[in-house]
Amino acid sequence: MSQPTPLITTAQLAAILGDPNLRLYDCTTYNEPVPPGSDVPYRAVPGDKTFAAGHIPGADFLDLQGEFSDTSAQQLFMMAGVPQLEAAFGRHGADASKTIVLYSIGTMMWSTRFWWMLRSLGVDAQVLDGGFDKWKDEGHPVETGAPKGYPATTFKAAPRAGFFVDRNTVKARIGDPSTVIVNALGPLFHQGLERSRYGRPGRVPGSVNVPAATLAKADKTLTTLADAEAKFAAQGVTRDKNVICYCGGGISATIDLLMLTQLGYDKLTLYDASMGEWARDPALPIETD
Repeated sequence: MSQPTPLITTAQLAAILGDPNLRLYDCTTYNEPVPPGSDVPYRAVPGDKTFAAGHIPGADFLDLQGEFSDTSAQQLFMMAGVPQLEAAFGRHGADASKTIVLYSIGTMMWSTRFWWMLRSLGVDAQVLDGGFDKWKDEGHPVETGAPKGYPATTFKAAPRAGFFVDRNTVKARIGDPSTVIVNALGPLFHQGLERSRYGRPGRVPGSVNVPAATLAKADKTLTTLADAEAKFAAQGVTRDKNVICYCGGGISATIDLLMLTQLGYDKLTLYDASMGEWARDPALPIETD
């Protein structure tokens, strides 16, 4: 069976909204500031309050940090183990037989993170292009209140290798001509010219910069494939290379990964801990302009 395209439009979602096989999830999290000197770069706050204030009819809510991440890890949003994720997705009624659609508010990166996680578990899902913002702006129906959820299922993962790498792999690939390391953070962070909430300013040495923010348009939808292709090509990201994407916490880089997947790239991976780990470890090299 061929996998679905990674994106679904608001019109396409509206057309299947009453389908009993649909499993629709709001994935929103908010990164809120922490006091100076804090051990963490931000506080992860689940978007359950904004969900209650308005969501796509029938949707359930997924708490990325609270239910779907390794809460024993030093960094936020680290990929959890398969048994934890099977139990969590099963509680929310997801499994490979369902049509899974993911969306978020403000930025698509929370839904693309879940999309990447599910792909790594062998389950294909789709991300709503433009998210809740576009849905609401177009006048589609909205409901309020707490999530009603879906009947629980048995979620059975079929893990796919190579979707996540650690710092040792990233360090070993620095300078490797067969690999390109892509930073999805903004250009000032990449250059080390902006104070970093992750620790030391700068980037993984030799990495190139394709900011996730430049891959989205004003209406929150993702840019065209031609524009994305040009942006990646300008940074030397080509299909023959092994591509490692990173950002601050393994979230916004999944926008880059979704675009690259759409473009037909297949040697893709995510440095899960990203700068949240790299910038804080003085044993790891860092580069600035």
